[in-house]
Amino acid sequence: MTERAAGGTEEAEARVVRVLSTRATRGVLTALAAELERETSLYVVADYGATNELMPRIAAGERADLLLATHAALDTLCANGTIVPDSRTDVARALVGMAVGTGAVRPDISTVDALVATLRAARAVAWSKTGASGLHFARVLARLGILEEIAAKAIVRDGFTGELAATGEVDLAVQQVSELMAVPGVDIVGPLPQAVQEVTSFAGGVFADAVNPDGARALLARLVAPAARPALQASGLEPA
Repeated sequence: MTERAAGGTEEAEARVVRVLSTRATRGVLTALAAELERETSLYVVADYGATNELMPRIAAGERADLLLATHAALDTLCANGTIVPDSRTDVARALVGMAVGTGAVRPDISTVDALVATLRAARAVAWSKTGASGLHFARVLARLGILEEIAAKAIVRDGFTGELAATGEVDLAVQQVSELMAVPGVDIVGPLPQAVQEVTSFAGGVFADAVNPDGARALLARLVAPAARPALQASGLEPA
């Protein structure tokens, strides 16, 4: 996946497909964008952020060709005409999980009691400030009655929380599994127990004022084609 159009010419810019994407779909988008570039004249330029980060930017007027975000975000943007309604396509589902630095002991999080014990034993924990996984995890901690205790030793930030586990700044990183897998230097412990799990569904859609709507539709079609399933699963996502 390229960061800018080759050569910077008008012709090259016309081949660019610009994407605003949730971080959860970064792994699969990177893999399939590379295929698209090899097999067509299209180049993909992506900008990543949590859906809750992207929505204010879109409200302020930022645009691209294709948006990958949560179902709820796509529904809102289709309703107000920002996204072409008939382009809205379910893409994938993601589970919230936990990671540790590569080679670290993988703690037990198989039950809620085990998860609580693991969190209490950790030196430091990281979760997302604005992403759906982080907001859910904070609610889980509150429901379990340990939010204040765990927050006292937490790093809550935007971006990939796995980076903090990779560098040893925290023992445990919590985020959607696909986002954790996008970070080198971590081992996936697994998803949170079902009793405190939340499945987030993601969809894609073409911006109504896209510069390259055909390219956006071609990339979106590739993301949901049966051939994309191995890439989705390899990136920690479940097909929609």
